[in-house]
Amino acid sequence: MATLAPSSSSLCFSSPTTKLSSPSHNFSSSPRLSLSTSSHSSIFFSSFSTSPSSRRLPVSSFVVKASGADKKKVLILNTNSGGHAVIGFYLAKELLGSGHEVTILTVGEEGSDKMKKPPFNRFSEIVSGGGKTVWGDPAEVGKVLEGGTFDVVLDNNGKDLDAVRPVADWGKSTGVKQFLFISSAGIYVPTDEPPHIEGDAVKASAGHVAVEQYIAEIYGNWTSFRPQYMIGSGNNKDCEEWFFDRIVRKRPVPIPGSGMQLTNISHVRDLSSMIALAVEKPEAASCKIFNCVGDRAVTLDGMAKLCAQAAGLPVEIVHYDPKAVGIDAKKAFPFRNMHFYAEPRAAKDILGWSATTNLPEDLKERFDEYVKIGRDKKPMKFELDDKILESLKVPVAV
Repeated sequence: MATLAPSSSSLCFSSPTTKLSSPSHNFSSSPRLSLSTSSHSSIFFSSFSTSPSSRRLPVSSFVVKASGADKKKVLILNTNSGGHAVIGFYLAKELLGSGHEVTILTVGEEGSDKMKKPPFNRFSEIVSGGGKTVWGDPAEVGKVLEGGTFDVVLDNNGKDLDAVRPVADWGKSTGVKQFLFISSAGIYVPTDEPPHIEGDAVKASAGHVAVEQYIAEIYGNWTSFRPQYMIGSGNNKDCEEWFFDRIVRKRPVPIPGSGMQLTNISHVRDLSSMIALAVEKPEAASCKIFNCVGDRAVTLDGMAKLCAQAAGLPVEIVHYDPKAVGIDAKKAFPFRNMHFYAEPRAAKDILGWSATTNLPEDLKERFDEYVKIGRDKKPMKFELDDKILESLKVPVAV
């Protein structure tokens, strides 16, 4: 895979490739992390870890206020489903707190059932902060915004080129100076040397890769962010809730494989702060790819234990082989059944970013919300769990 170099034009890339890397920072040559664990913790530190008690800013605050000259008009195109929707919500509030003008365009209709769920049912917080909220079809972004112009566009919706191209082309035609894209760390080719770092090989067939290649071809200033799993108030994708559902009902927690698989779970405030830095430092972020993740990993067993700790309850973990049980682990478990761990080296080096995620404390926040909405009392069926536990002859309390 060749590293892309600047062309003779102002664009950063001369042609699409299947492996994108920074022209000025070769992260693929960075030393790999040697992973180790103590007997007292299931959480792993990276070689660039910061203290979990480091700065913890509220969503609406920002360290540096934009001056009149630095004030940007930012459009956030936000998905209407999945875990990524909360990124746009947090980023909108962060940028508004920094003095920028923000419009958040959400896919779909304002009156739909989806808009009754978090984070959409909290969009009044964006409006009260001076932002604008609109809804519509991304393919008709020009009509939806009625000729509006912006300095920065973030596409936090499209997963393939068909979805993103209309937005990217419209932005180019209207003079957008900086185009940002929420990609995915899921596009990395599995590695025997975790964590994934910027510059590692990606899957040529992944839709996000085609988008990264396209925006690199048409924009002189673009940035791609590759997130993993996230946590935080307003998230509507079941991850930690999956563990809480079983723990509060005193059911065994079935985890595929050994339970020692590494993953990365970051608070969304960290992801939004990284993206906000790219808006604040457009020249530094230009033509770069950033793993939009925290700087610590957790084992799958560790996640179960930390969720139990947050709930103040014991946990029984049961391991199983999905093939032997005849279960699709993708349907039975909320995380990938493999090491899926990326590290934010580029953001630290280039943007001066630092993480604030403190998973034990962040899970307490999520458990409090879990109880507040009454999900701990909600009747639930665990059909796949029951099949797994029955095959393992593990009893379940009635």
